[in-house]
Amino acid sequence: MMHPTRREFTAGLSAAALALSIGRPALAQNDKLSRILVGYPPGGTLDVTARRVGEAWREQGRACIVDNRAGAAGRVASGQLKREKADGSVLLCTHTSALTIYPHVYSRLGYDAVADFRPVSPIANVGCAFAVSAAAVPASVTTLDAYVQWVKANPKAALFASPAAGSMAHFLGYRLDQAAGLQRTHVPYRGSAPAMQDLLGGQIPAYMGFVADFLQYADNGKLRILAVTSEKRSRFLPGVPTFAEQGLAQVTGAESYGLFLPPQASDALVAELGEATRQAARSAALMAGFDKLGLEPVWSTPAAYVQQIARESEHWRPIVAASGFKSEE
Repeated sequence: MMHPTRREFTAGLSAAALALSIGRPALAQNDKLSRILVGYPPGGTLDVTARRVGEAWREQGRACIVDNRAGAAGRVASGQLKREKADGSVLLCTHTSALTIYPHVYSRLGYDAVADFRPVSPIANVGCAFAVSAAAVPASVTTLDAYVQWVKANPKAALFASPAAGSMAHFLGYRLDQAAGLQRTHVPYRGSAPAMQDLLGGQIPAYMGFVADFLQYADNGKLRILAVTSEKRSRFLPGVPTFAEQGLAQVTGAESYGLFLPPQASDALVAELGEATRQAARSAALMAGFDKLGLEPVWSTPAAYVQQIARESEHWRPIVAASGFKSEE
């Protein structure tokens, strides 16, 4: 997987920003309108990610709009993809967990995670972070070790929240329990916004969420971010150590957002849109937009993305099974 360099992003920034004015018509060489399905409402991180890609593609002469099909934790849009024409007119932008974790969680998924998708490329990575509430956890708890000892001494406080049941953040929280010998109760929310409000207010003592959830609150004193789940420190939270640095390497993982075509898409089309995604990942405007969301632009070949998905699915399968969590939705 290749990460564009900072120099590649910043080169031509002024020109790119000027060119990406709202309402600019698509260039003449490719005027077919494409839709990017997103399984969440407008304004969320995944929605904005898809719109940034659409803007970058507009610079390549690809007219593109986002089609929000919210519902069932993104599964409505994922299930819709297989029914669309495989001519490049419709793609799906979703988190890779839809193919790597959901198949092990949901008894009625609505799609086949292997047969119903042609992976094109990942477009962004986002790590998770673990934080405690300053209103609910003593000021002395500033490290993971101190948190573990505090929970063991205060079993009534053995709670942690995540933005959704069955999410990567949920299972990374479970991995923390496994690694540290804790028996905590998971408190699932319907999205990160209500969970963050309860964390800030002290209604919940701890929260495992995505790095983007914490950026605007990192320095307000109402929470303490104890660790990030990425393999190396996040450039968005450089002062926060990884779990691995604190002796809990098992609690490592990052979500990715990617682009997918319907299952019957040709190899030539997959390759074409893979190249378009590679060019988008080098866009200075896309980098600037992703910075605000706590996202790292990434790109890989379609073949490498297929391998990544298969590898991650096998990684999460035994973890989900060991957790005992299963959704009947």
